[in-house]
Amino acid sequence: MLVLAFDTATDVAASALVDGDEVLGERASRAATLLEDVDALLRQASARPRDLDGLAVGTGPGSFTSTRIGLATARGLALALDLPVAGVSTLDALAAAAPGAYPIVDARRGEVFVPGPAAVRPEAVDVPPGTLCVGDGARRHRAVLEAAGAVVPPDGSELHVPRARFHALLARDFGPAEAVEPIYVRVPDAQRAHA
Repeated sequence: MLVLAFDTATDVAASALVDGDEVLGERASRAATLLEDVDALLRQASARPRDLDGLAVGTGPGSFTSTRIGLATARGLALALDLPVAGVSTLDALAAAAPGAYPIVDARRGEVFVPGPAAVRPEAVDVPPGTLCVGDGARRHRAVLEAAGAVVPPDGSELHVPRARFHALLARDFGPAEAVEPIYVRVPDAQRAHA
């Protein structure tokens, strides 16, 4: 099954083209260039959009706007190409990169997104000493996590990026694009401002 996978929930937009278990190409950039990356992946694999069998999209949690960009792109491509879509948690994709990894996504405003999913202060992340913490939230709050006994890979480690290859491998229950919903852990900033 030829799957185009992407996640835009964090500062790094990850995309990959995967055929079964084989990664044909993978890119990391920004949400604004996602469609350029998709085009480059297809060209690199000598594939056409009509060759795709499905889409896997990151559902967050993460940046509200960035997550919506990924979902809107998935819905547009699915509609235009008549493709099924599967949603995959950004946290699950991060965790899949290393056995026993605990994913932490930067939620801004002094919080991180953790499995549950939940938004908590970095000091409230409760993991056993020696736990491998990955993601942009782990990188940003390294000092707090390491003081609590967690292990955080070096800043440049690929473990901090939700690699789209894992979205493709974790994708299940492909179906209509409109059935894939974002994972929101807290109210968007715009709604908070009007509350």
